[in-house]
Amino acid sequence: MAWVYLILAGIGEVVGVMGMNRVVQKKSLSAYAVLIGGFALSFSLLNLALKSLPLGVAYAVWTGIGAAGATLVGMFFYGESKDGKRLFFIALIIAAVVGLRLST
Repeated sequence: MAWVYLILAGIGEVVGVMGMNRVVQKKSLSAYAVLIGGFALSFSLLNLALKSLPLGVAYAVWTGIGAAGATLVGMFFYGESKDGKRLFFIALIIAAVVGLRLST
């Protein structure tokens, strides 16, 4: 169950980052709600995951999901570059996260 919490925490981090982007575009109550809600959910679920998983592994996976997820959201929803190098390095992050999962 800890891995489910960790994956959901990573998704919550991506939602929080999307909220950051919304706040930058338009400072509205809903934008702040997405920002605060996403990060609150993320940290809460990360806390639950850390009860069963080693800190180093959990933090690396959480940040990997957040970094790759935020980059993909930027590419597909905000018109950021879809350069092959970016996609290659996102694939490396995902491979590293899978490798950490398999090593625990």
